[in-house]
Amino acid sequence: MKKIGVLTSGGDAPGMNAAVRAVARAALARGMQVVGIQRGYVGLLNREFVDMNARTVSGIIQRGGTCLYTARCPEFRNMDGVLKGKAVCEEIGLEGLVVIGGDGSFRGAGDLSSVGIPCIGVPGTIDNDIQCTEYTIGYDTAMNTAMEMIDKLRDTTQSHDRCSVVEVMGRRAGYIAVNVAIAAGAEAALTLERPYDLNEIAAKMTKTKNEKGGKHHFILVVSEGVGQTENIAREIQEMTGIESRATVLGHVQRGGSPTLRDRVVATEMGYHAVELLEQGIGNRIVGLKNGKVYDVDLQEGLAMKKEFVDRLYDILNETAY
Repeated sequence: MKKIGVLTSGGDAPGMNAAVRAVARAALARGMQVVGIQRGYVGLLNREFVDMNARTVSGIIQRGGTCLYTARCPEFRNMDGVLKGKAVCEEIGLEGLVVIGGDGSFRGAGDLSSVGIPCIGVPGTIDNDIQCTEYTIGYDTAMNTAMEMIDKLRDTTQSHDRCSVVEVMGRRAGYIAVNVAIAAGAEAALTLERPYDLNEIAAKMTKTKNEKGGKHHFILVVSEGVGQTENIAREIQEMTGIESRATVLGHVQRGGSPTLRDRVVATEMGYHAVELLEQGIGNRIVGLKNGKVYDVDLQEGLAMKKEFVDRLYDILNETAY
């Protein structure tokens, strides 16, 4: 291949810039031209392009967000939009495309691959909810951000003998919630994957509070997909008599300078994506398996089922109170 494109799509994630940098520099080292496509598939359809060289990606590896910007593109959910995207690729001579994003972005990549534009998906989403990979770009940074914020929140929670019910991101997956709950010393993690009983949680809190030298402040971590964080805080207060406050951390978890792990993994994945395109291979997702970078058929990868971290959940329950 002589000319490839790279775009970021869907929700932004720390480390996306590191992946963009790796794609650009690996491709340039192989004598390819690299086109940066701004604002995802929207930018592809609207011809929002920037020629990339080694200098255009200098100084971005440590930056959060995405230098190419991102957007969601409803038009790309139907074949007319995909065929329009194919026509634009052919018009400017793009022979392949690296798509950095989540499962929705990968469906678009699969559709483009099916009409003759080889695409490689690189998983960039803080939720870690791509089935075919152990790890997604941005996950480590998001967890560290949430942990640091809960650490700060604990200070005021302890000062006022309160219970803080903290909502972290994870619309369809509870990986952030469980890991952060353990790291922050929380009493419970409420996720979609495992049933929870507020009566049981409240009973444990009450017992712990009433013990000699008992504990009077508590942290509960709620995954975004569970929702109803305000209601959960209200119910806990009614059941225990402990003043309870809800805190939604929100999109701050998507921001900030990426951690070392996110920078390294993003670089490895972006590099591997270019290796595949160099061989004319498309319709693949790059991922981590047993800690090593690999790739899998795009449709097969999206159909896989990812196991929940049951052991971590059990460890949390046995060590929390």
